[in-house]
Amino acid sequence: MSDDRTLHAEGLHNGRDLGGLPVPGGVTPSGRVYRSESVDRLTPSGWQALHDAGIRTVVDLRAPSETARDTGERPGWVTTVVVDHDGLDAEPRFWEPYWDTGLVGTPLYYGAHLTELPERTGAALRAIARAEPGGVLFHCAGGRDRTGIVALALLTLDGVRRDAIVADHLVTVENAPALLASIGVPSNEDRIEALCAQHGTSVAGAFRAAVDGFDADRFVERSGLDADDLEALRTFRAQVA
Repeated sequence: MSDDRTLHAEGLHNGRDLGGLPVPGGVTPSGRVYRSESVDRLTPSGWQALHDAGIRTVVDLRAPSETARDTGERPGWVTTVVVDHDGLDAEPRFWEPYWDTGLVGTPLYYGAHLTELPERTGAALRAIARAEPGGVLFHCAGGRDRTGIVALALLTLDGVRRDAIVADHLVTVENAPALLASIGVPSNEDRIEALCAQHGTSVAGAFRAAVDGFDADRFVERSGLDADDLEALRTFRAQVA
């Protein structure tokens, strides 16, 4: 799966097209919506690769404290929309138990985030739906947790098969060691798996549980998305391509 959809751009290790995933009667359209880790380490040739892929909007899911540390220069043809997906300062009661137990960084909080803070993911999806013409790339720091939650909701709304949603997330897990190595950080996969094991599951199992437990109808009701947004998301922005 990853070989066919990889976004090859110098400075990215976890970028890919969300097109080509199975939906009833076909697959998701390619060249419209992408996911990745932070784009701050893209080289000029990396940015050119994004341009050549048709990407014109970047939706950044990181907190203001993270975006303020960026040092890379972005070309004039790309529009960046920042959506603070975590909301750490605004939602301390939600985050306290996950910080206290170390479960931040595991899929064990994904389902609760979608249930208790649906407007956060709704804001990210709205930014994707309402972006200017061209492809959209959304990302957080590593392209795993915040990006994973948004991808889970987006792909579910589009009717992607559950097993394919899980498989797409596991591509990020496979890419994580190389991504961390590129910035001189040791892999933390063993620690994440150990935390999941303490709760009787695995990374794959925890993500699958989040997918299976996602109530799309209830999410839509509380997400802040309107009918036009939902149509844009369900067609992968076909009307503006």
